[in-house]
Amino acid sequence: MGGTESKVGFRRAIVNLTGRTNQTIDTSDDAFWDQFWSGTVNNISDIFALVTADDIHTLREESPANFMTLIYKAVEKLDSSVIAGPSMSLSEQAIVLNCVRLLTRLIPFVFESEEWRSFFWSKNSIDLEESLHGESCGNAPLAQILLKKLSDLLFCPDFTIVAPATVGPDTLEDFSIESIQHIWEKGVGFAYSRKTPPQIDSNRTEILKLLLTCFSETMYYVPSDSSQPNLWLSYFTSIENKHALPLFTSLLNVICAYDPQGYGLPYQHVMFSDHREQLVEVSAQVLMVILDHESASMQSIDEKSTPTNYFTYFLSRIHREEDFHFILCGLIKLLNNPLLQTYLPNSCKKIGFHEELLVLFWKMCDYNKKFLFYVLKTSDVLDVLVPILYYLTESRNDPGKVGLMHVGVFILLLLSGERNFGVRLNKLYLTRVPMDLPIFTGNHADLLILVFHKIITCGHHRLQPLFDCILTIIVNISPYLKQMCMVSSSKLMHLLEAFSTPWFLFANHTNYHLVFFLLEIFNNIIQYQFDGNAHLMYSIIRKRHVFHQLSNLPEDPTTVSKPSRKRTDQEAEQQMFSNDEWQPSKEWVASWRKKLPLQTIMRLLQVLVPQVEKICIDKNLTDESEIITFLQNGTLVGLLPVPHPILMRKYQPNAATSVWFRRYMWGLVFLRNTAPPIWCETTIKLFEVQKM
Repeated sequence: MGGTESKVGFRRAIVNLTGRTNQTIDTSDDAFWDQFWSGTVNNISDIFALVTADDIHTLREESPANFMTLIYKAVEKLDSSVIAGPSMSLSEQAIVLNCVRLLTRLIPFVFESEEWRSFFWSKNSIDLEESLHGESCGNAPLAQILLKKLSDLLFCPDFTIVAPATVGPDTLEDFSIESIQHIWEKGVGFAYSRKTPPQIDSNRTEILKLLLTCFSETMYYVPSDSSQPNLWLSYFTSIENKHALPLFTSLLNVICAYDPQGYGLPYQHVMFSDHREQLVEVSAQVLMVILDHESASMQSIDEKSTPTNYFTYFLSRIHREEDFHFILCGLIKLLNNPLLQTYLPNSCKKIGFHEELLVLFWKMCDYNKKFLFYVLKTSDVLDVLVPILYYLTESRNDPGKVGLMHVGVFILLLLSGERNFGVRLNKLYLTRVPMDLPIFTGNHADLLILVFHKIITCGHHRLQPLFDCILTIIVNISPYLKQMCMVSSSKLMHLLEAFSTPWFLFANHTNYHLVFFLLEIFNNIIQYQFDGNAHLMYSIIRKRHVFHQLSNLPEDPTTVSKPSRKRTDQEAEQQMFSNDEWQPSKEWVASWRKKLPLQTIMRLLQVLVPQVEKICIDKNLTDESEIITFLQNGTLVGLLPVPHPILMRKYQPNAATSVWFRRYMWGLVFLRNTAPPIWCETTIKLFEVQKM
């Protein structure tokens, strides 16, 4: 009954506040304002249920002074609690949590209104010197005060960290937040493991969710304006945040040290609650958002320049192999978690934040090249590759997973820009992960090619912009592929056959790029890895008419008729690439037709086709395995043109991909935080929200 009565009392206070549209309540009326955080409402779901979106809109529009005061008084309570520090009582901790929950509820509605967005950065709305301990804060904007207090609260003894036994009210002056001993979890920069009570993890989670809410102002800008500075992130990632280093290492270590399986007992997640999972998920989201802030400026940081984002700076400075090992093993363990197969159905806990993990892995490889080289140094990179390919295969037909598809492909493009990645792909693929792919026996390169073929031929039509990237990845790895299997060789040949038809080439002004990529793949393998790729040579010989058709491609587009209404599957697939407004010309065809890199392939056919035909006639061969054996023993030394230099195309970030990534990232955060629905009841402008 007590809990119900307290909720009724809290709701009555909200109704009372929203009803005073013509009355400004004095900021010094503590008895009134304390109703909103001194009750026994003990979870964020109750706050969201008792403070409705209509209540907040009414308060913001009809009683702006009271809305402003409510926010200020909540921040004031946080401020006084931070000053209390290690001496906070349980009741004071409950007040802090209710203030955090209430601010999490209110702030999105501040961002929603253009007139209110400057509210947190205004210095003259209320006399802060009197109400918010002006001695320490001066006349700083409310946003800076709030971020500083939240940062302090994340390292508050007995609230968000396990206090050393020596810390108490009498030793408060000697208590140092910046000490290495206050990092949350063992890992980078901290070698000691400590047991953390569930309540401390819960407190951390609630404060991090409020931080995420503070950073979310970007959601309320249209995409064209989303790249303008986010003042919340700029301040939090600057030198002004004295907790940047311990917080960065805490977030990173909490993520990488998390083990969803615990003791490995079947159905353990059903019998016991996992208080750590929520903290890990929100930590990944906060770190992801922080690392994306002013990411372009990271490209020019040197030893002497002052970082604009200290979190990305700290990430770029990690260099110890034991730290790299900890990070990589932690990410591999979590990325492979959804792939776990057991004899007992649903006996293993499966995490759902693999998209955030992929983004973090991408950022780590992009910002810390030493980490990227460490990843590629051993075959551990294949333990990252397999789950990425699994996610790509599973998500290829889901329009809601187009963002995940882009991130996965961008990661592979980043990795493929390094020689070691192509070399590692030659390792045999022995671990069988359930994927919708043809049965094959081969290496990881075969797996990658089969997945990419499936995406191109059976994926959602919104994935078409990725095809250039997909083929670029195969181009990058092709000079190092020592032995492709027959299945992947046939699929690669099938792509060329589909993309080289005249109708397809003339249907769009960029379609011919795909043929150039595929021809470059074949040329690289012929020039650099001929000896081990008899299966691919056999596929080329079998489909030699494709190359002859390309070399005799008509220059007059008007002679090529479009397919009839009864199209084959291949023609239906090509229809997606057509542009009815595009009218090719003879000059346009001639401009790229003469550049088709067919010389090496045509020379190979000129040498091998007569040999294969002769041996088939002489020995009456009908089995392709014997022809492949013959090709394995053949050589083209001295018969091919001089090998061309290997060209590696590396991932290059640009303004367009930055805007796209920011939309994807915040869309991901939006979807992950629907219980409670932090942003669902506000008008988002960065991306479209379809309400059911």
